Amino acid sequence: MIKIYMSPSCLSCRKVKSYFIKENIPFKEINILKHEISVDELKEMLNKSLDGTDEIISTRSKVFKEENVDLESMSIQELCSFIKEHPSILKRPIIVDDNKIQVGYNADEIEIFQKAKRIANDNCKKGVCENYEECDHRFKEPSLPCKECDLHSNKK
Repeated sequence: MIKIYMSPSCLSCRKVKSYFIKENIPFKEINILKHEISVDELKEMLNKSLDGTDEIISTRSKVFKEENVDLESMSIQELCSFIKEHPSILKRPIIVDDNKIQVGYNADEIEIFQKAKRIANDNCKKGVCENYEECDHRFKEPSLPCKECDLHSNKK
């Protein structure tokens, strides 16, 4: 399942959300200002990032400047604690899927998620759904796509 870490006031976040809704791509919306991001979620972002903290941390943010943050001297644990205390330091939106992250809204780059949806739909047509475990309505047989929800169906 694709997760979008966002804040309601962010224009780029609203564009990404609109795109995913319009294209009927299932996602989980996570408001970074209300949801306490776990250490595991932060580590997942960092592990999938090509540029590490440079990709997800906004060095132009008010918190970054006020706190005089030195990312190079922080351990991973210290960094995660700091982000949990100050989630507004994260760039937005951060889109996370099984293999990668994308930060910000870029109309061309976001097309990769449309391709992921087509692959998932093709697998469902074949009776094999790679995202089977994420469906709350799953059948007992893991080789069957879910017929109860849109997550794994071929409904338009």
